[in-house]
Amino acid sequence: MITLIYGGSSSGKSSYAEDYVCKSNYKNKYYLATMVPYDEESKERVKRHRDLRAGKDFVTLEHSVDITDAIPEVLTVDSGDFSTDSRLSQEDIILLECMSNLVANEMFRDGQVFPSDYCIKKIMEDVKELHQKVKNIVIVTNNVFEDSAEYDEGTKDYLRALGKINQNISALADEVYEVVVGIAIPIKEKGRVL
Repeated sequence: MITLIYGGSSSGKSSYAEDYVCKSNYKNKYYLATMVPYDEESKERVKRHRDLRAGKDFVTLEHSVDITDAIPEVLTVDSGDFSTDSRLSQEDIILLECMSNLVANEMFRDGQVFPSDYCIKKIMEDVKELHQKVKNIVIVTNNVFEDSAEYDEGTKDYLRALGKINQNISALADEVYEVVVGIAIPIKEKGRVL
């Protein structure tokens, strides 16, 4: 099952996503962190997120790009080796926090700028591969289209990529929730658009 949770900046989406995962009955909870702390503000945000999930029994996996690299780590935590690939399907849940960071990291990586079409294709392939191994994924993303600011072409390309990825994941998702002022509004449940 894929669950998409989106909202604006400081909407409460991350807190809601963590609570959503913690209330589930999955044996193993993984927090797939994608943020790279570049400055004091981002370091403080990472610290705040770590504090929020303290004591919630998450295993934190840090992958700012190439999220499928987390699969061997999940296998190792689950079984102690890489040979029990099939065990992952029902006992595990991954909270991917967050798609907005992942898109930026993939698009602007290794000192290069990759085109949005490439990033969309790569990230969607990675999400699908991750979902083949771990059947239960909760993805947090930002709704970045509510302001009317003018952006440079690179930022517009990033926004287009994130928007398309959000649409693609929403189409794949079994559940979609928009979080507004800390309140989750169901948009799609059990594959049915509300």
